[in-house]
Amino acid sequence: MKKYMDPALPAKDRAEALLREMSLDEKLAQTVGVFAAKGREEEMAAFLPFGVGQISTLEFRMGESLEEIAEWQTSLQKLMMEKSPHHIPAVFHMEGLCGALMQDTTTFPSGAGRGSSFDPLLEEKIGRVVSRQEAALGISQILAPVLDISRDPRMGREAEAYGEDPTLAARMGAALTRGIQTTQTAGRKPESVAKHFLGFHHSLAGIHAAACDAGDHLLYEIYGKSFQVAIKESHLRGIMPCYDTIDGLPIHASKHYLTGLLREEMGFDGVVVSDYSGVANAHNVQGVGEIPAEAGIRCMKAGMDVELPMPECYGQILKDMFESGEADIAVLDRAVLRILEAKFRMGVFEHPFALTGEELEKTVHGEEDEQIARRSAQESLILLKNDGILPLKVPSSKELTIALIGPHADNARYYFGGYTHLSMVEAVYAAVDSMAGVGGGDTSNAEMDCIPGTKVQDDETDVFDEVLRKIKPNCKTLRHALEEAFVTEAGIPAVRVLYAPGYPKAGNDCSGFAEALDLVRQADLVILTLGGKYGTGSIATMGVGIDSTDINLPPAQDAFILEAARLGKPMIGIHFDGRPISSDIADEHLNAIIEAWTPATYAAEVIIDVLLGRISPSGKLPVSVARNAGQIPIFYNHPKGSAWHQGPSIGFQDYVDAPHTPRYPFGFGLSYATFEYSDLLIRPAKSETSTEMPDSSFAEPLIDPLQDVEISLTVTNTGKCTGTEIVQLYLADPQALMTRPVKELQGFARVELAPGETKKVNFTVSPSQMAFLDEDMQWLIEAGKIEVQVGASSEDIRLSGSFRINRTCPIKGQDRRFWADAYIQ
Repeated sequence: MKKYMDPALPAKDRAEALLREMSLDEKLAQTVGVFAAKGREEEMAAFLPFGVGQISTLEFRMGESLEEIAEWQTSLQKLMMEKSPHHIPAVFHMEGLCGALMQDTTTFPSGAGRGSSFDPLLEEKIGRVVSRQEAALGISQILAPVLDISRDPRMGREAEAYGEDPTLAARMGAALTRGIQTTQTAGRKPESVAKHFLGFHHSLAGIHAAACDAGDHLLYEIYGKSFQVAIKESHLRGIMPCYDTIDGLPIHASKHYLTGLLREEMGFDGVVVSDYSGVANAHNVQGVGEIPAEAGIRCMKAGMDVELPMPECYGQILKDMFESGEADIAVLDRAVLRILEAKFRMGVFEHPFALTGEELEKTVHGEEDEQIARRSAQESLILLKNDGILPLKVPSSKELTIALIGPHADNARYYFGGYTHLSMVEAVYAAVDSMAGVGGGDTSNAEMDCIPGTKVQDDETDVFDEVLRKIKPNCKTLRHALEEAFVTEAGIPAVRVLYAPGYPKAGNDCSGFAEALDLVRQADLVILTLGGKYGTGSIATMGVGIDSTDINLPPAQDAFILEAARLGKPMIGIHFDGRPISSDIADEHLNAIIEAWTPATYAAEVIIDVLLGRISPSGKLPVSVARNAGQIPIFYNHPKGSAWHQGPSIGFQDYVDAPHTPRYPFGFGLSYATFEYSDLLIRPAKSETSTEMPDSSFAEPLIDPLQDVEISLTVTNTGKCTGTEIVQLYLADPQALMTRPVKELQGFARVELAPGETKKVNFTVSPSQMAFLDEDMQWLIEAGKIEVQVGASSEDIRLSGSFRINRTCPIKGQDRRFWADAYIQ
């Protein structure tokens, strides 16, 4: 047996042994991917005579069944292994943000919806489901988590991220990574590829893939934290850079970031793969290199191991450069070694093929998969306003008439956001596909029926509805679920539900108002579904490459709320979209507002549960909500002296036409229960040799920078129903060597409480959580006072105190603690 075939040896030893036997052609083949296309397999084989490193499985989305997909994966793998002189299997990769992009798999809410849950334990379970389902079909590299920090709702991809806060994104992303990478299926150990390194959502003007003008302090401390945590805490094995240019170079070609920051500073030791066409984009769009191969070698030198989805810059001319000595062969060997080591780690040499038959079905369909998806949808819902109308109380003395208005109410496709299987299939039938590196991205000359006054394609057709019937045939609409919810045991409807679409998902078309307003006049209660369509391609109002200067409700929807308000009926708004609701008119005239994001398959059921009080909403905003685009960027952890903490001697405390404060603050969300916070205690942690807690009778505990701090408090449910409170711990450094944020989320805990119940929440804080980069870019734990704030949101602080760090201490960035662990008694 050759050394590289021995599964008992470490992956790196096997990779080194195989590398020594490979030709230049075979090595270069491992650094590229290919886009699998049904019926074009022989063309693929001719194009790739020495095999291939990776295969894009995007077209698995069109498979009619799991068995069909499994057969295709096996045939593709056999073809590539036959072409490879050493029979090296390809890595099959697939998106994983919202679940597998395949028939009969589980779909989850958007990243922003899951960020609203503040539930890393549930996120790890989601990772396990995604990993198992994809690995069963032969996929060993999963393009998730999305570790971006979202500070600009104009950007169409806002909802992919967990939110604006690096600690929240770090905890959730590390959990998803851990779930994916610790789940072994059919001998395969899938690896995560985290996206999109680095500062992706800091693009100029909120435009997708535009330049990022952030400095290194901001990139390292804020945008880099979630990646550092996934690397340190979950041993993240894959990275995908963003398309942006930073400091004069596309990050795909930046040695400073891909090697200096990522590998040397953060300790990453896995594989870097390009975003789709990211290497080619460096040449074709961002102008790096006189010819594609020059951009290719620049990217490979920087640390870019694999070009996806097709070889454009890692091709014949680059091979010639290596062959002639113009390019250093050591650069190629370094990339190939990483690629091979990953393949040995994943187990694809021993287990290259998808499962089949009964074993495939049994492996894909876990008993709890759909329950996990439903719970995730439930926890994603945020109650933003409630004047007491919710939960609904149905009168027993007469029939209740509900007017249900809005396109989302009777079309479940709105419940599935970008990077869901359904959305990706919809893109196939859209006039223009916007997916980066694949789609056309230009609607100016496309032949399509648009919603009046917009560039958005009208998708209210059977073509798109058939997609839903095929992929999620049992997914209920809100209208259906509402009608079902009020049927008596005798099968008699207790509520009359009247429905009209009323207005479109975009634009100012008011032609449907008359019909809808007539139903409002007949109703006792009005439920409005609001928002656009978060998805893919020309049918979407936001998504990949679908950005907007308007972050508010479509004009027609605001106009309808005004018209309906004149009729004096109580109104509830339910908002579906990839950015949070922002509307002066909705705030003023609606009695209750629920932010639903895109909850996926179980949207209707969980919304009805909240409306009827079967569950109390527990979601909290993972972003600060701007009042309008003129307020962007707005985020709670802004530097001192900025936003609504501007110095009084500097200027007026508000805009001339709006407050500086957000519409809704980060961490905000209402419940049907009420919660009281009390008994804050801050004290040094017990040392390993001590049997008693140190004396904490003094007002401000003195802490060594290498010593933990224990922060505890009690929370009591003072309401009449069971509820879950998300307790949020914020720390602030009031005076420092550098200007620091006004506060930073450093810990959180989900606390479920029955009426009258009290629980103690304990946080263990390390002073290293407050470390920052000094002027010389050295991490530092600085001596001085640290303020402690505990509350129900970033602006609703219930308890406060402080502790003091007794000395300044340098620290490596990797060695910091990144969040406060919490346990509940």
